[in-house]
Amino acid sequence: MKNNEPKNPSCPVPISEYPRVLLAHGGGGRLMHRLIDKIFVEAFRNPHLENRHDGALLNIDPPGRAVMTTDSYVVHPLFFPGGNIGTLAVDGTVNDLAMCGAKPLYLSAGFIIEEGFEIALLWEIALSMRREADRAGVQIVTGDTKVVERGKGHGLFINTAGIGVREHDLTIGPASIAPGDSILINGDIGRHGIAIMASREGLSFETEIESDCAPLAYTVRELLEAGVELHCLRDLTRGGLGSALVELAEASDSRIHIEENKISVIEPVRAACEMLGYEPLYIANEGRFVAFVPEKDARTARDILIDRCGWPRADIIGRVENRERALVTMKNIIGAERIIDMLSGEQLPRIC
Repeated sequence: MKNNEPKNPSCPVPISEYPRVLLAHGGGGRLMHRLIDKIFVEAFRNPHLENRHDGALLNIDPPGRAVMTTDSYVVHPLFFPGGNIGTLAVDGTVNDLAMCGAKPLYLSAGFIIEEGFEIALLWEIALSMRREADRAGVQIVTGDTKVVERGKGHGLFINTAGIGVREHDLTIGPASIAPGDSILINGDIGRHGIAIMASREGLSFETEIESDCAPLAYTVRELLEAGVELHCLRDLTRGGLGSALVELAEASDSRIHIEENKISVIEPVRAACEMLGYEPLYIANEGRFVAFVPEKDARTARDILIDRCGWPRADIIGRVENRERALVTMKNIIGAERIIDMLSGEQLPRIC
């Protein structure tokens, strides 16, 4: 255990006195301050929070290299195999920074809590956020708490913002995608969306499917430190691999070709998709990304993903063919080619 981790793993708010969140916990008085001090300050403890100010004064060096992102999380159910709304909030924001090639440094966390929410569950979520933040090498340095009336908050919503710093001179983004680039993925697809749906709908499979929720900053840092020339990175969240590739093809005006037999889908996810009529390409992930790199760096990047970063299912799944037309095509397992397009709606209910 690190020295600055919460020393008491049990909830510090007296459960017998306040087992659930009250509207008064959001009213600006003693109860609200007690909730913030005993749950969030205790769970996320660091010098920035202990200043008890309206914001955090941050030292970000070098100047002109700061990257910022924000996101909101409304997942249902709040707990699912492989994580919960708290781990999702930290990983999702950290990963957005990592996809910009930034080293994540600081997070804010805003909580919208429904009256009646169990204090013990709030503590469990806060601790999971702290553990995930430690895993990703970031600090949660400021935040906000609001309580809404019973029936108007779906339990808990979380908004996070993240700040990181770019420590290199690469321009990582769709504009840097070039003909001949190889496309890599760091693992199998579809687990997060299926895990959420199965948990929400009470579906059971022979093997439990766990979310792939994970921070990706370490992986990106390993690629950068090895000298891999990263042209573009994109995490595969809502819309999955298929939608992400179409977005990037349109943003860079490129023709992208991928091969189905290079894209890993674990058997329980594949079986669930076949049973429910879903296409794994469009199912959300929370620990997967694609990297566009020059062909000369592709094998090195794949080896780093597998050997150094522990992604055994990482592979080179395709390439950028030209810049004549924004298009994504895929050769399937029998050798036929088809166009990959975005779904017109949503394949799954909301999963983040």
